[in-house]
Amino acid sequence: MRVSTPALSLRRLLQTAGLLLALVVFSPKQAQAQTWLVSTDAYVKIGVMDKFGQLGGFTAKFLVINQDTGKEYTLTKQVPKGQNGIDVVFPSEASEADYFKTERGEAGKAQPGRYTWECQVGGKKVVGGRFGFSEVANDVTLVGKN
Repeated sequence: MRVSTPALSLRRLLQTAGLLLALVVFSPKQAQAQTWLVSTDAYVKIGVMDKFGQLGGFTAKFLVINQDTGKEYTLTKQVPKGQNGIDVVFPSEASEADYFKTERGEAGKAQPGRYTWECQVGGKKVVGGRFGFSEVANDVTLVGKN
């Protein structure tokens, strides 16, 4: 038969207290995290300018062609006398009064791919170029506090 002594009880009590203290010290703290949502919009600003202001007011017709799908998007802007040029953004928001759209009214989208653009004044191409939209991904980031 075992007999317990006060020294054995004190030793067991200290071991238990040490174990509990270790669990408290090394236990994970309550995590409080902040969640951030990320959005990415790709667009291109294109423009035309009558460098010496010889035309006065003019109508600028912008044409953007998606080289992968062949879709053509147009936007026509009136440039008033005294303002030599204008910049536009592709794709423009469909909620705006004037926006890049196909003949059927489909709004332009920044889909990945290659594009060409030109600006016509008086039915003639005056400037043009090309650009591309690469594929982008949005992430959800979770930042934890320690």
